[in-house]
Amino acid sequence: MTEKRVIGGGPKKVLYTLNTARKIGLLNSAKALNAKNACKACGLGMGGQRGGMTNELDEFPSVCNKSIQAQSTDIQPPIPGDVFNHSLAEFRQLSARELEHLGRLGKPIYKAAGQDRYQEVDWDWAIDRVAQRFGKTDPARSFFYSSGRSSNEAGFVLQLMARLYGTNNISNCSYYCHQATGEALASTIGTGTATVELEDIKHCDTFFLIGANPASNHPRLLHKLIELRRRGGTVVVINPLREAGLVQFAAPKMVSSMIKGGDEVASLYLQPRIGSDIALFIALAKAVLERGAIDKGFIDSHCDGYAELVDYLLQQSWPNLEKQCGIARADIDKVAEAYSQSNKAIFAWGMGMTHHRHGVDNIEWISNLALLRGMVGKVGAGLLPLRGHSNVQGIGTIGVKPVLPAQVFERIEQSFGVSLPQTPGLHTLASLDAAHRGDMDAALMMGGNLYEATPDSEWARQAMDNIGFKVFLTTTLNRGHVTGVDAGEAIVLPVCARDEEPEPTTQESMFNYVRLSDGGISRIASVRSEVAVLADIGQRLLKDTGVNFAEFKRHQSVREAIARVVPGMEALADIEVAKREFYVKGRIKHQPEFATANGRARFVLPAGKDSESDELHPFTLMTLRSEGQFNSIIYEEKDSYRGVLHRWVVLVNQQDALEHGVREGDRVDLRSNSGTMEQVEVKLANIPQGCLAAYYPEANVLSSRRTDPRSHTPEFKSVPVSLLRR
Repeated sequence: MTEKRVIGGGPKKVLYTLNTARKIGLLNSAKALNAKNACKACGLGMGGQRGGMTNELDEFPSVCNKSIQAQSTDIQPPIPGDVFNHSLAEFRQLSARELEHLGRLGKPIYKAAGQDRYQEVDWDWAIDRVAQRFGKTDPARSFFYSSGRSSNEAGFVLQLMARLYGTNNISNCSYYCHQATGEALASTIGTGTATVELEDIKHCDTFFLIGANPASNHPRLLHKLIELRRRGGTVVVINPLREAGLVQFAAPKMVSSMIKGGDEVASLYLQPRIGSDIALFIALAKAVLERGAIDKGFIDSHCDGYAELVDYLLQQSWPNLEKQCGIARADIDKVAEAYSQSNKAIFAWGMGMTHHRHGVDNIEWISNLALLRGMVGKVGAGLLPLRGHSNVQGIGTIGVKPVLPAQVFERIEQSFGVSLPQTPGLHTLASLDAAHRGDMDAALMMGGNLYEATPDSEWARQAMDNIGFKVFLTTTLNRGHVTGVDAGEAIVLPVCARDEEPEPTTQESMFNYVRLSDGGISRIASVRSEVAVLADIGQRLLKDTGVNFAEFKRHQSVREAIARVVPGMEALADIEVAKREFYVKGRIKHQPEFATANGRARFVLPAGKDSESDELHPFTLMTLRSEGQFNSIIYEEKDSYRGVLHRWVVLVNQQDALEHGVREGDRVDLRSNSGTMEQVEVKLANIPQGCLAAYYPEANVLSSRRTDPRSHTPEFKSVPVSLLRR
């Protein structure tokens, strides 16, 4: 197949960003981008007290089209009340993009049980209704959920309210993304987050980019990788799909890159079969061992389990490893040689690693590779999970999860003089599983789009519809507000965007860096702070707990509480006064000090295996995001990097297309054990034989509810499917 040369970034992205800014008004967009608020998009982070378009290294301008896209829907007028005269069925005829662009939700809306449409209601009635319905519900038959868009302050109040209410059924969107990372790193190095800071990328000589596409999802990372290449470093990309933006990228921030039409990003690009990552990592570790390139001094001083790892690697056969991953030994050797010559390597990965039944195992093997050469615990080297939402890591840090660390649990009880429930809580998918069985009566969801984020779309719709009372806190409408809400009651409460918060809030980046967002921009007078909404609910629902939820309307009170109970967050107590942003203590690993029981890192031999073949469905499909998308939010239908004009597309290997008698532009059906996508357009792509790719969340109709047994993360990126000619 002759590939059309596509360059990521470049003038088209500059023009796209400018045109988007023009649509929302240049003054509005400039005000939003320059305000001292953390970026609302990815977890790479920028903004805050250094300035709206400045990162923690004082680099300006730190901004990308994702930042502009995130602003584009916030800076909309309220949806006219007459719009809600339309039925749910009519709303469901709109695309995800059309729903998002209806405007901001300006007033609370309510749908009664059995009714087919929403109506506007006043705030007091809505808050009273929420408190009344939860007050009549058995806490064990409820759950609370947060996306990573919300602030640390809102997340803390949410989880505290839920626990005092009587349930640990508290979860967040990380169970659908990087929970596998947290589980794996906790077992190998004792901490579940990145061990590097942004500055470290400036000092590394080798960067592994595994199962991620930052050209679309974290664009500001690309100029760091281009800088690395320019200083003679190596970028190793491991991804089944050959992504144009990871081959060559014209960084808009770098004038020289724009002038010359882009820089090479990948020095070496490996395309393993979907789900064969463990075989590839074993092969790389074996090749490094055979070269004698291990750091024995580091291992002896700081690691356990090395002898067992060596025994295991020596037992593996090269032909078998090559066959499993589909990569020739010569190509594996090139990467192993580059790594063996490296002095400072960073391993970064995305959901291409975590969305498998062996997601935790994947990350443990990445950790093994890093530890073999002493690449954890020094400047310029380490482990970097590429987080999606801008505060998904912070939401986890402050306790929006089913199980709190024992120290945090005890501190909350002591600090507030309360007793918290001991009953094990349910993670995200388990909560919906209970709902599907009819065992959930109420749910409160803060941000996000839980329906469309969940695999097996029809099952997810039924599960959501079985919940008799649902509360959503949101800025705009999405499919989750109009799907799975037919039978029971639903209330949707309009909340402030981050830069509209009446008091400052905080967020934590993927680099463990906590930013202070000033808020303060006024756009819609009738929306309320998430913190205030939760405090009002808590005040009316939990009158006899001894906790004064009214006090939590002052964000400073929430931060003081977090500082008291969450280790590493002590500096949060005076951040509003000192304006001093900070790194969470104990996470950056510039010294080989590991938070394990004995202070030593651990090589792990996971029991799991690569994805197994499915005789009924010969293809393996991975779901992916487009360039004009952020999580489940669709900003534009086309995907310029992959050359497609709409989202009902499947990417197919050319040889597979020939063997199945289909050509580019033909329509096919995709079928799995969960569902069918009909009349999907074929797009030829550089992807291994036997592998397909389709867009999330549309392809969730095909995804199964099988999960990694340790992280409980669904296998969005290894779905057995059949491709059927029409």
